[in-house]
Amino acid sequence: MIPFNKPPFIGEEMKYIKNAVENNKICGDGEYTKLCNKLMEKSFNSKKVLLTTSGTHALEMAAMLCNIKPGDEVIMPSYTFVSTANAFLLQGAKVLFVDIRPDTLNIDENLIEQAITKNTKAIVPVHYAGIGCEMDKINEIGKRYNIKIVEDAAQGVMAKYKNKYLGTIGDFGCYSFHETKNYSMGEGGAILVRDDSFADRAEHIREKGTNRSNFFRGQVDKYTWVDKGSSYLPSELNAAYLYAQLENLELINNKRLSIWEKYFTALKKYEDKIDLPFVPEYCKHNAHMFYIKLKDLEQRTKYIDHMRENNIITVFHYIPLHSSPAGRKYSKFIGEDKFTTKESERLVRLPLFYSLTDLEQEKVIEKTIEFIKKI
Repeated sequence: MIPFNKPPFIGEEMKYIKNAVENNKICGDGEYTKLCNKLMEKSFNSKKVLLTTSGTHALEMAAMLCNIKPGDEVIMPSYTFVSTANAFLLQGAKVLFVDIRPDTLNIDENLIEQAITKNTKAIVPVHYAGIGCEMDKINEIGKRYNIKIVEDAAQGVMAKYKNKYLGTIGDFGCYSFHETKNYSMGEGGAILVRDDSFADRAEHIREKGTNRSNFFRGQVDKYTWVDKGSSYLPSELNAAYLYAQLENLELINNKRLSIWEKYFTALKKYEDKIDLPFVPEYCKHNAHMFYIKLKDLEQRTKYIDHMRENNIITVFHYIPLHSSPAGRKYSKFIGEDKFTTKESERLVRLPLFYSLTDLEQEKVIEKTIEFIKKI
């Protein structure tokens, strides 16, 4: 069976985990957490990066840094993972969804303003498949209305928009290092802070609302409770696993890109029957996923069944949040759902992971073409 995903593994992970254990420091903010933070700050040209227990928790921290309160409104696409919405719901916000673009499946930047009210406090662009949203327009809207921009870049590590790394363009950026992502620590994430004035508060929120980091740097003479917060520090064991991969950012990225390109080249000749990913010329993607879009839900189901019969796992993605039970209760879709539901029912993802072999990929391509020729 060819799986949809396998967690990335370089080879140095176990050595670093062993070293963390031997250092007698396996809780948060040890040597490997600090190494990960510094490497990301340098690699992505970010002023402040803090490793977190998940991408979900990075979003929760961002919501607190935006001072989201009950009655506030937050704008985002419905075609996203539930964490994007939950992070703001937990602070009492109402979630407003707008439609996506059919080409990139990202939030339609031209529909954001119609959803803005006096209660709007944040806009959350989600960089689907590691392809950047139209950040110039979104940042301009945020600046004009004094609204914070929180980038959900869970899928966007190493990807760029106009030569800027995703996650570093808005006020706050959120990465995920879940086992399904390009770089993994099993469960984990990171928050990126653009403005230095938020750096201290980000640390406080992450460390249970305390000024522990300030104390250890000698900036204050007492370690005490100063703000609301929670425990968002990952274990050193997770950080050690991740650090081995962050040391090999380009190696992993290039391998994934080569797999993505092989899929694209092989299937491009069938664009009269399927749609392939679209990457704007000003975006540099990170091969987070390779998907095809079929005619409709029925055809997609037949394709998934066909691939499974040939021992290949292919999977659909999000069911739009506004159509879910919690979505109907806590959110509202502004405007018309022209593309969110329609495109979500067509999309299916092909196996793409660091250790995917040439033979495995060739079989995926062969069986995909076999199906396409019959439709």
